[in-house]
Amino acid sequence: MPIRSKHPNKVIEEAIKYAENQGWAIKINEKGHAWARLFCPGGNRGDCIISVWSTPRVAENHANQIKRRIKSCEHKK
Repeated sequence: MPIRSKHPNKVIEEAIKYAENQGWAIKINEKGHAWARLFCPGGNRGDCIISVWSTPRVAENHANQIKRRIKSCEHKK
């Protein structure tokens, strides 16, 4: 598994690690507004995708939002 770059904010990095532990895949964006995207483990078209922002206004709120969306995902394998 390739080593990915860490998110600059430690609270959001913890949320990303939580996602990875739940089987979510991460794709770091080369360009665009989002720092990365998280893809649910369902693996089908139309499944959950979460954008991870590089500099959200309130990092703790963004991290909590990521965790909430992961917990509510209906596409788990």
